[in-house]
Amino acid sequence: MKFAVLVQEGPYQHQSSDSAYHFVKAALEKGHEIMGVFFYNDGVLNANKLIDPQQDDRNVQKRWSDLAEKGVELVVCIATAKRRGINDDILAPGFKISGLGQLTEMAIESDRLVTFGA
Repeated sequence: MKFAVLVQEGPYQHQSSDSAYHFVKAALEKGHEIMGVFFYNDGVLNANKLIDPQQDDRNVQKRWSDLAEKGVELVVCIATAKRRGINDDILAPGFKISGLGQLTEMAIESDRLVTFGA
């Protein structure tokens, strides 16, 4: 099955980002295809390379970047990113900035669009 994933919460705001990450990881392990992960609203904060959690805490941004190294496309909404000060200069490895058209393409090409967050 082909999945597109929409993340709408920040990395340490609620559990949505963690749940989305674990969903994507589990889907890949089961042999499903991830058409992409789209970060929208506060979800764009997951792409901030300046995130520096304490050593004993999970690094949500790094987890996402690690998935990108395995071929998962991570797309950040340009409009909501600009509103939150996210630009190419502070974009973490593996993330790219694009518009809502990219989310539409992901949804069209997938069997299911799974949303995490409000």
